Amino acid sequence: MTEQKTHYVRPDVQGFLAFLNGTDAPPMSQLGLEAARESYLAMGQLAEAEPRELAVIRDLTCPGPAGDIRLRLYDLRDTREPGPAVMFFHGGGFVIGDLESHHSLCTEIAAELDMPVIAVDYRLAPEHPFPAAPDDCEAASRWVAANSAVLGREITGLIPMGDSAGGNLAIVVTQALVEEPAAVPVIMQVPIYPLSDDKPDHQSFLDFAEGYLLTADTMQWFANAYQAVTGHKRAFPIYGEHSTTPPTVLVTAGLDPIRDSGRVYGAELIRAGAEVVFLEMKGTIHGFTQVRKAIPSAQGDMQSIFKAVRLLLERLK
Repeated sequence: MTEQKTHYVRPDVQGFLAFLNGTDAPPMSQLGLEAARESYLAMGQLAEAEPRELAVIRDLTCPGPAGDIRLRLYDLRDTREPGPAVMFFHGGGFVIGDLESHHSLCTEIAAELDMPVIAVDYRLAPEHPFPAAPDDCEAASRWVAANSAVLGREITGLIPMGDSAGGNLAIVVTQALVEEPAAVPVIMQVPIYPLSDDKPDHQSFLDFAEGYLLTADTMQWFANAYQAVTGHKRAFPIYGEHSTTPPTVLVTAGLDPIRDSGRVYGAELIRAGAEVVFLEMKGTIHGFTQVRKAIPSAQGDMQSIFKAVRLLLERLK
């Protein structure tokens, strides 16, 4: 008989999971697309911290490969000195999520890092499968790099950042803008629990397939919708060039089915000589950045991420 492996679960995470797993809610794949998107927003309204007060929250658009892309600018200050900006790409498996689902998180990032944050409302699958999402995110990043005047603040560098699918997109955009530079450089990237590779049998997939918010069923539903091309670096950035990667804050969650996909990406960066701060948040789940009311310890995790970003910014001076 094989011994059952036990994993450390924080008390507040345990409470949240007990609530979720006791609801008997159908899996996302059975809800239908619109209901799944609505349920994702509803979970945020229930479980996420309140948005922070900012001087600037402004919706705008930029041209994209298939029409205008909606953006949202966040800034703690009305005016500021020239400096870097965060390009934020939301998670949701490339299928769910939008500017609203990550609104509170973007206000938190803008307030704590004290720099502009530009969130990108990229096209979603299955209506727009791969490579629509990376195409939009790259186009938006290039536009922001070249349009300080429209934004009303001089952008001197970009910091691609995102969670889950957005973490994947942050890496993909970074690689694209290093390979073919935009009007300002990428100075850092911050992928949070990203999917980086297409290996189907990571141990974390097996250990956390059920009962930890992100399930194997949901991941398969996302994958079927997104139709990523196996081995393609714009879908799985593990296949990209790593030696030219800018300083990186890489974050994983200890109870996340895609944890090991983040770990192997970090290993490749280190092997290639890139500067990496690797933070694995022990005892917590995929999606912790968006459930900070339900999981109060996630606020401390965010503070650790912000401290790591500040550390690398200081080292760039």
